[in-house]
Amino acid sequence: MRMSQLFFQTLREVPADAEVTSHRLILRAGLAHQIAAGIWDYLPLGMRVKRKIEQIIREEMDAMGAQEVELPVVQPAELWQRTGRWYK
Repeated sequence: MRMSQLFFQTLREVPADAEVTSHRLILRAGLAHQIAAGIWDYLPLGMRVKRKIEQIIREEMDAMGAQEVELPVVQPAELWQRTGRWYK
């Protein structure tokens, strides 16, 4: 894939609020786009990186005989209330 064909291009300048080095690098490289605090969109190049990392982890887990699980994103409110992290 050519860089000129990417949906989202790399950035020369990063937003002023990006203070952490890793945050600045992710934005400049065009790997992800931050929507809000802690909420990110993976861009095409970031998806490729993510898939490669997942593949490496799966290969290592298979070699150890480990099992993969996937947990839901949506969780019951009762769990958050019980742990004191529920805000209205």
